[in-house]
Amino acid sequence: MKNQSGFTLIELVMVIVILGILAATALPKFADMSGNARVASVNGMLGAVRAASTIVHAQALVNGQSGSTATGTVTLEGGVTQNTIFSYPEDISINGAVDSAGFTFAAGPPATFTLQASCLVSYTDPAAADGVPTITSTTSGC
Repeated sequence: MKNQSGFTLIELVMVIVILGILAATALPKFADMSGNARVASVNGMLGAVRAASTIVHAQALVNGQSGSTATGTVTLEGGVTQNTIFSYPEDISINGAVDSAGFTFAAGPPATFTLQASCLVSYTDPAAADGVPTITSTTSGC
């Protein structure tokens, strides 16, 4: 008679149990990736709004608008005209300087770029001459 080799039923059950334990410990790590992706999107938008604000401010200074100039306009690359307050972008029109694909823009004050409830970036105009805008993010709802 031939010698047959293979796995016993107990060995197969033990492998399935071990795989189940590994899956149960790894699954929560993968399940939370969508929340992490939303937080990363908001952080990316925060950086984009800060960069756009800095670019508009630099262009306003090049155009001779000082931080004490109440209102003005600058023209960015591509012919985009941006309204300014104290040489920074105006909150009601900052979305013209930012690629906000995937976000919903609401003019301010404060202007908000919303991904979903409590998952957003807000932009507030400078309060006074030579001031700076307030740019914050909220990720508690991501």
